[in-house]
Amino acid sequence: MVDVLIVGAGPTGMMLAGELALAGVEAVVLERREDGQLEGSRAGGIHSRTIEILDQRGIVGPFLDEGTTLQTARFGGTTLDISDFPTRHPYGLGLWQNRIEPLLASWVSSLGVRTVHGVTVTGIVQDEAGVTVALDSGEELRARWVVGADGGRSAVRKAAGIGFPGVEASSSTLIAEVSIGDGVTAPVGLLQDEAGNHGMTPLGGGTYRVVTSERELVSGGAPATLDDLRASLTAAYGSDFAVHSPTWVSRFTDATRQASEYRAGRILVAGDAAHVHYPAGGQGIGLGIQDAVNLGWKLAAVVRGDAPPALLDTYHSERHAADARALELSMAQTVLQRVDARTAALNAVLEREVFGEGGAAGGAAAAAAGAGAGALRDGARVRVAALIHGLDVAYAAPEGAHPLVGRRMPDLDLLVDGDLVRMYSLLHRARPVLVDLGAGAQLGAWGGRVDRVEAAYSGAWRLPVLGEVAAPTAVLVRPDGHVAWVGDGVEPLEAALTRWFGPAEGGHATVEA
Repeated sequence: MVDVLIVGAGPTGMMLAGELALAGVEAVVLERREDGQLEGSRAGGIHSRTIEILDQRGIVGPFLDEGTTLQTARFGGTTLDISDFPTRHPYGLGLWQNRIEPLLASWVSSLGVRTVHGVTVTGIVQDEAGVTVALDSGEELRARWVVGADGGRSAVRKAAGIGFPGVEASSSTLIAEVSIGDGVTAPVGLLQDEAGNHGMTPLGGGTYRVVTSERELVSGGAPATLDDLRASLTAAYGSDFAVHSPTWVSRFTDATRQASEYRAGRILVAGDAAHVHYPAGGQGIGLGIQDAVNLGWKLAAVVRGDAPPALLDTYHSERHAADARALELSMAQTVLQRVDARTAALNAVLEREVFGEGGAAGGAAAAAAGAGAGALRDGARVRVAALIHGLDVAYAAPEGAHPLVGRRMPDLDLLVDGDLVRMYSLLHRARPVLVDLGAGAQLGAWGGRVDRVEAAYSGAWRLPVLGEVAAPTAVLVRPDGHVAWVGDGVEPLEAALTRWFGPAEGGHATVEA
């Protein structure tokens, strides 16, 4: 029996497999693609928090080498610059998904994870002892736990009986990689009209990535054809640019759905299997990777018997809420995709009065309003940009706890034994770490599960959105980089260690689901 079967070898599945491997848990990945290769370029990059997560595991270098750093947060027609944010990565990364996936797959392979290609899940049945997964080959596999990372039409989610409520589609968009006709010049950049967004991006060798919103809604499950693409381009541009030789043509809609539960017994869902949305904001890959790093260490602790299965309920409570905020933002963004007189007016007001530097902050109004109007606008930029980049996620914390609790730990330059050590380097092994900054905090019976580092730091503690916070004397950091406890007297360290990492060694966690 395998510890964990992961269905789907996209970014979510690969990240989860890596997390489990680092935690010493056997995971096998099942993938329906014969060779694991992605058809077409697909999604176009990741935001700041996802880059930080890769940095936490010590694997961000190859991604930065292959991609292009730029300001990726947009709301309507406004780019929201985060270059002044307190993060080591105050930018997004432009990198096609068909390059992101091989980089993750290489990392996972180096950790010894086995990926089985060319298999399709046809049935799943769970019982008290485990889960039986039926494959199209007629083979059956047994696992203690199964995670569906198999996309919006997830077979795992459906087999588990997990609901997928949400908002029905109102528009559909075609995306393709094609060649254009000889001697034809294609417009590069974004075109917006009453149907939505259209764009053509050169990929080299006469090949273009084409995105075009259709004039009428077509179901996302309907086959997308080259003729459909030609018709939509002609409606938008007055020409189909003689497109031909498609590498792929696909259709997606603005339907927004979220799994009612992220766990049903021994079956869990993550990434697109747990939530789908229109790609406005470009958060899809990042949300899946954040799901994976939240789930990975918790599932590993349950598999090892360190913590009870109830720990997995915090995966649902934390990620369902965080993902729901991102889905809400995506739906708000879709309102601004079409360009008519009213939408153009809304975009102008947002850019000028909410995010921009003009409007009430200029001229006589500025004299009347003082610095307040500018502060309000900058506050809007910071809050929305932090939401897009995933830098504002705050998981539940005890009442009265330090503002750090539940939030991402800053990547500070700590002084450890006379050397400067980056905080994120302490998370490369995906283990929790207690950073003692002079409090004398001790791990006691949790010493085998949690690392302890004595460090010094004299600089300011700054967080996106919150700004500067009081310096703590000790910080307990979870493997996903979120703060579990701060030595502020609100909660005993032993209580936090028990809640997140199970009973003290020698105690007994309940291992049955």
